[in-house]
Amino acid sequence: MITVHHLENSRSQRVLWLLEELGLDYTVKRYERDPATMQAPRELRAVHPLGKSPVIAADGQVVAETGAIVEFLTARADGALVPPAGTPERARYTYFLHYAEGSAMPPLLLKLIFSRLAPGSPALLRPLVRAIAGKVTGGFVDPELRRHAAYWESELAERAYFCGADFTAADIMMSFPLEAFAARGTGAGPLLTDWLARIHTRPAYKRALERGGPYAYA
Repeated sequence: MITVHHLENSRSQRVLWLLEELGLDYTVKRYERDPATMQAPRELRAVHPLGKSPVIAADGQVVAETGAIVEFLTARADGALVPPAGTPERARYTYFLHYAEGSAMPPLLLKLIFSRLAPGSPALLRPLVRAIAGKVTGGFVDPELRRHAAYWESELAERAYFCGADFTAADIMMSFPLEAFAARGTGAGPLLTDWLARIHTRPAYKRALERGGPYAYA
């Protein structure tokens, strides 16, 4: 049996969705964030030393990192939701599987960090911190996000999903950064908006929400 150590409003929602798409049996152990810090609870460190989510346990193995989990689970399901080897779709699949966390998420994380710097600073320093955060956000983070958003639009203009005509596990990987981008109101284009609407109607996506609980990016 597969156990998903599921942290609310986190990347582990993608793991639940993938499991539903693959039709694999699993159980969910839910964790809630600290309401003050929004950090994961210490209990997750007993599962994996970094105390991060997602992390799964199966057959005596503990697997962390969403991309690694996707590869582990799709292999367990005989390569379902993975394009055939040697095809252009497979090459795109490998790229987007890694791009989602490697390139798409960092500017979103920076946006989140700089948005919280000033409110968490001492009152006397707050105007200075706000000015610095605004400078970095406006001069680097926001232009970088616009560059990625334009890239997503151009990719979806050529195909229904990120790898081609068919839905794959790479689309599941892409869902978190794209939902986070849209939720921050940073200017999601029409093709990205349509893609999000389509994935939200998938029965497996809806079942994953029922299993995982409320999800702020949905």
